[in-house]
Amino acid sequence: MKVLQLKDVSKVFYSKTQETRAIDRMTFDVDEGEFVSIIGPSGCGKTTVLSLISKLIAPTSGTVSLFGNNHVGYMLQRDQLFEWRTIEKNVYLGLEIQHKLTPENKIYAEGLLKKYGLWEFRKHYPSEISGGMRQRAALIRTLATNPDLLLLDEPFSALDFQTRLEVCDDVYAIIKSEKKTALLVTHDISEAISLSDRIVVLTARPATVLTIHTPALTAPTPLKRRESPDFSKQFELLHRYLHGDKT
Repeated sequence: MKVLQLKDVSKVFYSKTQETRAIDRMTFDVDEGEFVSIIGPSGCGKTTVLSLISKLIAPTSGTVSLFGNNHVGYMLQRDQLFEWRTIEKNVYLGLEIQHKLTPENKIYAEGLLKKYGLWEFRKHYPSEISGGMRQRAALIRTLATNPDLLLLDEPFSALDFQTRLEVCDDVYAIIKSEKKTALLVTHDISEAISLSDRIVVLTARPATVLTIHTPALTAPTPLKRRESPDFSKQFELLHRYLHGDKT
């Protein structure tokens, strides 16, 4: 069952002196339970795609369709935890903003903290925990609102390489355990291959879909998938696509 569909979507930004076509007739969809990544050349409009899906901006033409109850969760490049709030209070933030901090939802959020190893740190402040734990807290904050679709905008880019590998495994396991659908924007080809069921490859601006790649790696975790004999071949293929070689 489809959770998201973009059909012939274009986006043009206008200024007083010019117009910039960021996206041109883009079409792809995401099925329930999938983990889909978007990669493309720098500046091609990957984050613009997420802004269109989350309805922060409207398409110039074409349609962006969300199915289900249309509830989208957005996880940004940095964890955006408030330093003056405890981890517990940070996790409650989305529910507070949506006026949904009911006893039932509070119990659900507390269950996520317990399930994913942050319960004993719930009274700590963000500065008192590791970068990986902060990202886990940010994801739990997003999950606490029970979204149908998670939008992940380069959520690991601020982490060092070793922490990034560990957090990728963490986030992937949590998303799969909670049976969520995810759409990740990343500039990291290896990250996309290791995490994704499918990869949407975009052209340079104005961005359109060049191809959709299916990694089909069977190892249970992103870290283990990086050890697959086929991993380097897929990396080379996607690297060629991003540099204009379609062969």
